[in-house]
Amino acid sequence: MIQVTLRGIFRNASRQAEHRLSLKSRPTPRASVSTGPQQQHGTFYELRTYYIQPHLNAAFLRLTGEKIHLRTAHSELIGYWSVEYGGLNQVFHIWKYDSYAQRASVRAALAQDPNWIEQYISKAMPMLSSQDNEVTYLVPWSKIQKPPKDGGVFELASFQMKPGGPAVWGRAVQAAVGTHTGSGYGHAVGVFHSEFGQLNQVHVLWWFESADQRAAIRRKSHEDARVVAAVRESAAYLASHKNKLMFPCAFSPIK
Repeated sequence: MIQVTLRGIFRNASRQAEHRLSLKSRPTPRASVSTGPQQQHGTFYELRTYYIQPHLNAAFLRLTGEKIHLRTAHSELIGYWSVEYGGLNQVFHIWKYDSYAQRASVRAALAQDPNWIEQYISKAMPMLSSQDNEVTYLVPWSKIQKPPKDGGVFELASFQMKPGGPAVWGRAVQAAVGTHTGSGYGHAVGVFHSEFGQLNQVHVLWWFESADQRAAIRRKSHEDARVVAAVRESAAYLASHKNKLMFPCAFSPIK
């Protein structure tokens, strides 16, 4: 009886040892899905939206136009726009930074700049009801491209994509944007992907000669089978989207 019991104990111990050895011999699992092409440099773009008290909108824009040089002395402004449709009493601006360290240095310098604080910040901040910002990268296949001429209107189209990152929806978004630009349905100034803020967001900044030209192009593109197919594919990864039509301010580098 004792002999049978000992035999069972040894048999169980042997099985457990074999199981542990088999686990050790298995290859370490690797992630089968990456987040897509990795950022190869530190350059990023900060997208800022300021919400202005309605009765102070004109005064804010006037003050900003007079004093923006105090801010651009510290870092590069890509563009500054006033929102016309899709949001009232808002301004939207894009700032370029080479690294997070550079941005921190710029913010520290601004905090110690008496002209900036006294001539602008002390006057402008009471005019705002709130502020929002987002850190973004250009998607790997996009770069900042100025419009073919000054003037016109800009559309900021923002897409909330499903979780997973560019590895999941990157190709579909690229095809949708590329089909529009390749067919002459719009000029893409830049395509941005969120890093801080609401994640899995894609912002496409479009330029059109006018709001009416945009409307005409949009009607025409809806009849193009290539555009329809590309949009349908990208829509499968889309959670929601919104847009704004904006006019560039006189002091905006891109206008």
